[in-house]
Formats: sequence, C-alpha cells, structure tokens
Amino acid sequence: MDHRYSPADSTIFSWYRDAAARGNPYAQFNLALLYKKGQGVRRDDEKAFIWMRLAALQGLAFAQNHLGAMYYNGRGTACRDAEAAFWFRLAAEQGEASAQQNLGQMYRKGRGVARSDDTALAWFSRAAAQGVASAQALVGEAYLLGLGTRRSDPLALAWLRKAALQGDADAQLNLGRMHQRGQGVPPSEAAALAWFRQAAAQGHAVAQRLVGIAYAEGRGVAPDQRRAYSWLARAAAQDDVDAQFSLAVLLANGYGVERDEPEALIWYRRAAESGHAQAQSKLAAMYAQGRGVAADAARALEWYCQAAEQGVVTAQFNAAVMYANGHGVERDEVRAVAWYQAAAAQGDASALNNLGVMYANGQGVARDDEAAVACYRQAAAKGHVLAQYNLGGMYHSGRGVARDPVQAYIWIAVSAAGGNACAAAQREQMRGKLSEAELAGALAAACALAEQFPASGEQPACQQAGA
Repeated sequence: MDHRYSPADSTIFSWYRDAAARGNPYAQFNLALLYKKGQGVRRDDEKAFIWMRLAALQGLAFAQNHLGAMYYNGRGTACRDAEAAFWFRLAAEQGEASAQQNLGQMYRKGRGVARSDDTALAWFSRAAAQGVASAQALVGEAYLLGLGTRRSDPLALAWLRKAALQGDADAQLNLGRMHQRGQGVPPSEAAALAWFRQAAAQGHAVAQRLVGIAYAEGRGVAPDQRRAYSWLARAAAQDDVDAQFSLAVLLANGYGVERDEPEALIWYRRAAESGHAQAQSKLAAMYAQGRGVAADAARALEWYCQAAEQGVVTAQFNAAVMYANGHGVERDEVRAVAWYQAAAAQGDASALNNLGVMYANGQGVARDDEAAVACYRQAAAKGHVLAQYNLGGMYHSGRGVARDPVQAYIWIAVSAAGGNACAAAQREQMRGKLSEAELAGALAAACALAEQFPASGEQPACQQAGA
C-alpha cells in the first residue's frame, strides 16, 4: 500500500522525530500521537508505545495518562492492568483530570487495584471539580446508585445537570431517567423525553431506544409509530439488544411500518443470539408457526429451551408442550413434566392445568391424584376454564379428593360460564342428580365464582383427566 502524506504532516513528523531524539518530552509525546494516528507516518502502535513511555518516564502527566491507557487497552504492548493503574496514578497525582477519572474507573472495576467504590468516587470527584463532564456524570451516578456514598437524589441531580449541560450523553440519559421515575423531581415523561432526545441526538444507543419507546407508547409525546420505528432502528443498528427486540415487535405486527415478518425474524434472531430471553421466545414462535421462515419445529424447540432456561414462562410452557407431544423432538414426558413444573412454579395457569393432567394420567411422573387436584385447584382459581372443568371431574369421580357432586357441579358450571361447551353439556346432565336444595346452593356458589372469571368466549376442547 502506498502511504502518501501531506507535506505539512511530513514536516511535522520530521520536526517531532528530531526533537524527540534529543530528549524533548513534549516532542516524544507528540511523536507517539503521530504514530498512534498514522499522521505523517505509517501507523505503528509499538513505536507509539516506545515514545509515549519515554515521555512518561520524564514525568509528563498527559503522557503518563496515555501510557496507562495503552497498557489498559493492550495497544502497542501487552494488556497489563497493574501497569495501567500505576501510570494513571502518577498522572492523577499531578492533577491530570483524565487520569483521575481513569484511575477512578480502575477502582470501580477492580482492575489492577482492589475494587473500591469509595476510592473510585474520590478520584471521580477530583476530576469533576476540574469541570470534566464525564467525571461529573460518574459522580452523579455514584450518588444516584449509592456507589461509595449514601444515595442522594439531590446531589445526583446536581452533578448530572452539570454534566448534561456540558453535553455528556450518559448524564443526559440518567437525568432523563430520574425525571421519568420522579427521583428528586416530580415525575415527568415530557422532561425525561427532552433529555433522552439530547443524548439520542449524540448517537447514544440506549437513549435512542428510549426515545423510540416514548413515541411507541405515547410517553411525554403523542404516539407516533413511524418515529418510534425510526429511533428504534438507529439504536438496533448500534447493537442495542432491547432495541432490536422492540424493532422486531414493530415489524412483526406492522406498527408504524408495513408488516415484514422476514425482517422481524432477522432482528429477533440478532437479539436472541445476544441472549435476549424474550427475543429467543418470540423467535421460537416464528419457527413454530412458520412466520417469516419455513416452519421448523426442531429449531423452535431449541430457542424455546434457551428462553426457558432464562425463566421465560411462556417458553417453559411451550417447550413442555413440544416434549409432551413429540414436536421437533422425540416425545419425552419426563422433560415435559420438568418444564411444566418450572412454568407452574411461576404461577402459569395453563402449565398448572397440564401438569395436573400429567399427574392424573401418570405421564412422565408417578400418578398422583392429590397432586393433580392441587394443580387444577390453583389453575381454576386463576380462571382457567379447562382446569375448572378438570377439577369438577375430579370431584365427580372422587379422585384425589372426596367425591362431592355439589362441588363437581359448581366447578363444571363455572367452566361452562367461561365458555367451555363441553362443560355446558355436562352441567345439564348433572342437574338431575342433585336435590333442589343442593342445586340451589350449587347455582349460587357457581354464580359467585363465575363473576370472578369473565367469560372468554372461547370453546376449548374437552381435556378432562380420565376417571
């Protein structure tokens, strides 16, 4: 490759090289910068490191700070945190503000030094006192989160405002969040959006996402799905995983943009591959339903399992259904039970009902009618019409609970009121088996329960456990 440089750059390089060779520390520092930038000379990080170290050894504070950064980033030399901290400290003790902030970051992260939020805040404060906006933002964050000091919303606001007014995007983001949450100020979505916009205009990905969400949900501004899409797309392009997920949701549903399921699939996949649990679940559903891609049960199960491992209850339920039915994998009722149990532990009504069926039928687990009744009862109390129907069936047959025709009628009637056609038919068959007094009491109890569970209008298939 032919490297050509302007005559001015070449002259500057020659001057600094000659002066650096004579031991001038400022020339050594500037020569190092030229090698780092490839200005007037081919870029060479190793030579940049050599000259930066020579300048630092002569006590030049900003050279010491740069040298620390080169050790920290492993640029021109091996990455050595202890050396980075050493040089940052030498520069910081001379009052170099950037080095003070960098040393504070070393303490906050525990790199090259023992982790200490107290010491980190002390160094951030020294840099902030010199007017460094990014250090002021870090001090504000420390007061906001209680890092190295007691939490203080007023002090957090004061420092974040100083940094935000200097244009620090992180401070603008945190200040917006404080307005949104009402921390130290009256809650205001409009004020929050104003700060988010300023950070977003500087390319801050998280702020861009929050502006997009504000437009999508009408937070502090009239809803505008097209603008929501535009801001989310900017954040997603910067690999903001939550933005990628939200963008996929807009594309999959046609919010603010023409529905585009193949494009939604791309963004769900990018977020899913970065570990976004909800994106993994949505991607699995796209494969399961053949939306935006050819249906692929095996890949659907793979993504459901990844989301399920992260605790997504719908993914746990769907993985259980696929194992129970042998969709995308050989039928495995033991694994089905395990995932139903995981979803049931989070209170999922459908998982509780299906787990009850597995206990009642002895599928993937030893038959246990009492456990089945317990599952049905929990799901029934959540308004699950099939669980109500199944609970009624257990009372009717006396499985796992004492036989009780009145309780059986009550739960069958409640299920029927919820839209279960099978339950409605059975309810009529059961009426004649109760005395007038029993029927009156059962009807009153059923009506009281049914009022808690609005009719769904659905007509689910009969899934009563075998008597």
